[in-house]
Amino acid sequence: MPIDILQTSKLLASCEQALAAKYTVHKLHEAADKEALLAAIGDKVRGIAGGGVKAELMDRLPRLEIIANFGVGYDSIDTQAAKARNIRVTNTPNVLNDAVAELTIGLMIALGRRIPQADRYVRDGNWPRGGFPLQSELNGKTVGILGLGRIGKEIAIRAQAMKMRVVYHGRRRQADEPFVYYSDLAEMARDADWLVIIAPGGKGTEKIVSRQVLAALGPEGYLVNMARGSLVDEAAMVEMLQNKTLGGAALDVFEQEPQVPAALFGLDNVVLSPHQGSATRQTRDKMGALVVANLDACFAGEPLISPVV
Repeated sequence: MPIDILQTSKLLASCEQALAAKYTVHKLHEAADKEALLAAIGDKVRGIAGGGVKAELMDRLPRLEIIANFGVGYDSIDTQAAKARNIRVTNTPNVLNDAVAELTIGLMIALGRRIPQADRYVRDGNWPRGGFPLQSELNGKTVGILGLGRIGKEIAIRAQAMKMRVVYHGRRRQADEPFVYYSDLAEMARDADWLVIIAPGGKGTEKIVSRQVLAALGPEGYLVNMARGSLVDEAAMVEMLQNKTLGGAALDVFEQEPQVPAALFGLDNVVLSPHQGSATRQTRDKMGALVVANLDACFAGEPLISPVV
């Protein structure tokens, strides 16, 4: 008999098709009565595909063996509760490294050269009345990377191709990396022209980019957030962007997304992106395939491909 899987969020069509071909899939996110669905199938479900899994949901699924998260970040899953219940958790690392790194550099260029604003300048017919103001380039600047993990390293490679100097901050120095390590984030921000955030979300990093760190980055500094909105003191960031005590920001993530602080919309020193770091067809197909592969490995009694718990 096919194994019962609970799907907690909409997934890419290729992933949903692969799941449906192998498993009996119950779509919690589409259920008109979620409680009724869980009551009907809870004791049969052995796997979850998707995120947003708290302890309360785990307790409704007594046979649950694995939560296969669609995404590299798994802060929407209560991993401690999963571990206590002997439930494995997987994510989708590596396959999205290039896409996120590529967009990071793209947003940096867009912010430094004001590409969205220049496009609007031309469309609004302003060019005949005078040239667009001079802007800034990446060449020769220092970029501080908060979180030199798999994606952070890919960003560093691309930043070097742009002739930037790379430094980094993390929980510890990585002996095999050639870049200068800062144990103090505010000190790194003070010495950097750009601060790129690509660290994991969760309680341990909540508001790690504080008002103090933003002040250290200063009126000539640029912030790029590709991680989670929770890592930044968003209220302080908005205020400092408004009064120009922070030079600019390129943001792919927000604290309460998809809701974005309205105060950002009228600012010309920001570039806004709808959390699309990994949003390419190639990458999302690979992420979906890895979700299915982890489920397959679990139920075949084989080692998981990308376990986090």
